[in-house]
Amino acid sequence: MTGLVRLSEYAQTASRHFRREIFETLNSVGLSGGLLKGSLPEKPFALPLKDIRGVDPARGAAILDGRFAFSGHVLDADDPFERTMPSRRFALSLHSFGWLRDLMACRDADAEARAGQLIDCWIGAYAKWNSFAWAPEISAQRLINWTLAPALFREDESRLQALARQAKHLRQSIRHVEPGADQLRGGAALMLSGAQLGHAGLRDAGLRILGSELPRQIMTDGGHISRSPALTIEILTLLTLVDMAEGHANRDTSGPVSRAMDRMAPLIRFFRLGDGGLCAFHGGGEGDRRTIDHVLAARDTGAKSFGFAPNSGYQRIEAGGACLIMDVGKPASGQASASAHASALAFELAAGGHRIVVNCGWTDQQPDSWREAVRATAAHSSLTIEETSSARLIPNGWRRRLMGPRFDSQPQKVTARRNEEDIGTWVEASHDGYRDLFGLFHRRRVFLAADGGDLRGEDGLYRPVEDGAPDDVDLRYRYAIRFHLHPDVKASLARDGMSVLLVLGNGDGWRFRTDGGPIRIERSVYLATGGSPKRTSQIVVQGDAEPFGAGERPPNRVRWAFQRLGRVGGT
Repeated sequence: MTGLVRLSEYAQTASRHFRREIFETLNSVGLSGGLLKGSLPEKPFALPLKDIRGVDPARGAAILDGRFAFSGHVLDADDPFERTMPSRRFALSLHSFGWLRDLMACRDADAEARAGQLIDCWIGAYAKWNSFAWAPEISAQRLINWTLAPALFREDESRLQALARQAKHLRQSIRHVEPGADQLRGGAALMLSGAQLGHAGLRDAGLRILGSELPRQIMTDGGHISRSPALTIEILTLLTLVDMAEGHANRDTSGPVSRAMDRMAPLIRFFRLGDGGLCAFHGGGEGDRRTIDHVLAARDTGAKSFGFAPNSGYQRIEAGGACLIMDVGKPASGQASASAHASALAFELAAGGHRIVVNCGWTDQQPDSWREAVRATAAHSSLTIEETSSARLIPNGWRRRLMGPRFDSQPQKVTARRNEEDIGTWVEASHDGYRDLFGLFHRRRVFLAADGGDLRGEDGLYRPVEDGAPDDVDLRYRYAIRFHLHPDVKASLARDGMSVLLVLGNGDGWRFRTDGGPIRIERSVYLATGGSPKRTSQIVVQGDAEPFGAGERPPNRVRWAFQRLGRVGGT
């Protein structure tokens, strides 16, 4: 379970970094200058391709006023590309131009002119190769955002030239990115650039990348290898745009792209809660509901709903207007674990279109200071021992500088079984993420009644029977079971400290009870909606894991329940 990163992975990563450094060195001295020469197409941006992604007009209005707010930082500038960046993530957001559609969505006569001016500012500062601004991970996103703003490029020769040069450079540089989603973004960027520039070579290069990487990265049940619902919808959205571009060009979408879309769309429906947003697991948040609606409407496969995503590692129970989604899989491995969370056996619960139990979540707009904290188990509705996460990151040092913020140890054995009955559905799952440190497994059982008004659960800690677990069973370990609440939920602790009244945003009441009290209500934070972190609360049940022998039935067992009361407050 520890030392997940093998020596071969270190060697492969170091080799990739070395090859990339050579490539960047050649670009810096102009020896790859031929790659940057672009020629203009005869009929650029001929396809009526529409950007289907969500927009934030308020952010666009702020940019129109010269205020750029990304990743918890704010920069006031007429030309931000002349200024020192507050952080690397801020610079990434600025150079990627993901904000361009927000600015274009402003109902202001000056918005389009300002957008063009900012593109010209970038070209003026970075027309020549730059190791950061021209990095393939950033160039791919910038090209996607530029190609989806045809009004800004169709009649401007200098902007078209800049776009063409970057696209041709990306065709060479994309081979140097880390394995994962950036490869898919690069493939989509090349296909969209090729479509809008009428350049078959770019389109074919992108198609080769997608044809190679989609079967590797999209699992049989439709999930991405990162296990992130948010990343899955991002990729499906890019493939939908590619599909639209191919359709406008009267070409059939390639088999790998079409098959991936057919797999992914049903899983996105699986990940949706009653309010239309996604559950917040593994580096993502609720997502943009209009984008999700558009993408799913474009890919209605007619597939039946399902309750278990075996490759992605999630269980879904839905009954009587209530829905529970639970993480029952191992965290992603390799480079994909750089954004994974220690969320084993965590769940989210919603009812009547309102979220009740959540995880803290994450979106790219959030401040850097929160990133590592929300990856910890304590930021999820699950159990911790001694405030330790079920998966632990590579410590700071040379290994982390080389490999990135991957997991160094994580659960290796995660099991789940499901039993559906007339009265409701049971799911029982366990993981061994605490075995090496504490000699204990965590087991969680949940039951949702058929009417959706009664969720019952049990969390237990037990020592495995097999050899190899630590022998110091006389030690007592402090555990904490957390249930993070959505910001719209108001929680009131009963006088006996053994139950909590929960009032949802629509006035519906639920009661939380446990036999493992006393209960504490503590502060929490919710980052799954973008914007600034939102204050909220969490229910915490704490206790000591008692010593016991191998194979004994676990005495460390806490039972709890969320039960619907009906309307208790105003609408």
